[in-house]
Amino acid sequence: MDIKEEDSENEVNEGQAGPELPKLARKKPKGLLRQEKLKDLKNKKKIQKRDRKLRKASGDPKQVPRTIENTREPDSTVFHSEDEDFDQKTQDLAAEFDHDEFADYYSDLYKPKVLITYKEKPLRKVREFGKILTEIIPNSVRIFRRDASVKETIQAAINKGYTDLIIINEDRNEPNGLILVHLPDGPTAYFRLSNVIFPNKRQRKEFTNHRPEVITTNFTTGLGKTIARMLGAVFHQDAEFKGRHVVTMHNQRDYIFFRHHRYKFLKNKPYLRELGPKFTLRLQYLQEGLYDPKCGEYRWIMTDKRHKIETSRRRFFL
Repeated sequence: MDIKEEDSENEVNEGQAGPELPKLARKKPKGLLRQEKLKDLKNKKKIQKRDRKLRKASGDPKQVPRTIENTREPDSTVFHSEDEDFDQKTQDLAAEFDHDEFADYYSDLYKPKVLITYKEKPLRKVREFGKILTEIIPNSVRIFRRDASVKETIQAAINKGYTDLIIINEDRNEPNGLILVHLPDGPTAYFRLSNVIFPNKRQRKEFTNHRPEVITTNFTTGLGKTIARMLGAVFHQDAEFKGRHVVTMHNQRDYIFFRHHRYKFLKNKPYLRELGPKFTLRLQYLQEGLYDPKCGEYRWIMTDKRHKIETSRRRFFL
């Protein structure tokens, strides 16, 4: 009897509605979602603006984001204007520069004369790179050294009165290294060369024979300042401002970025136009005297892979 009553209760008669099914969630239109996101963003900006006003009113110091640059490991050769012995360090540095290998150049006692050459039988891209360098560096010439060794080439350059020698290395038809020798007594630096981008035809047409202005920036350590002076000594000091050309070598985390621009002024506003080439240098070693990889004395050398020589990602050498 009980079973029959239960069945009769669950029985659905014809014409009656069945048990209720859960309603499907309706999808919001895209326009409505966009409006909600914009509203949230506006509210967030209002809160940030209010917080900035409160911090300014309370006199709290401005928060500076932590970067690799401002958290780098301290270097004894880097000094700042707020240091107690800043004036003494500046005088010592100036005295050191007065007697280094580039003192005669920065005293304007001679004009640079640069020889650019390659390894044996250079391929097309490497020859083109050397040609572009001769168009940018004043009073520079390029030659093929054929079977002559590096030491023989250096001696020949000294005999002919050159002040600097640049040797471009290559790998798989791509320039991948650059040896810079300051003549006649050194030092010698070897750079890894990467990310070479050649100027196009339109940019090449804007090249002129005017001597460019040279800017070296962000070289802060003792080693970095030496490299900056070495790179700057390749160019003439008396730039021809009429040409409005500027060569920049900027150090960023031990990578030296080379850029070549032309500038102009319109309505008292400066405008830059990049001419190329663009490339990146990474110092591999700095050697005392002339090129001598076997018996030479090194001021600094990257002896091993990056993860071994760099004890920290926040340690920089330039």
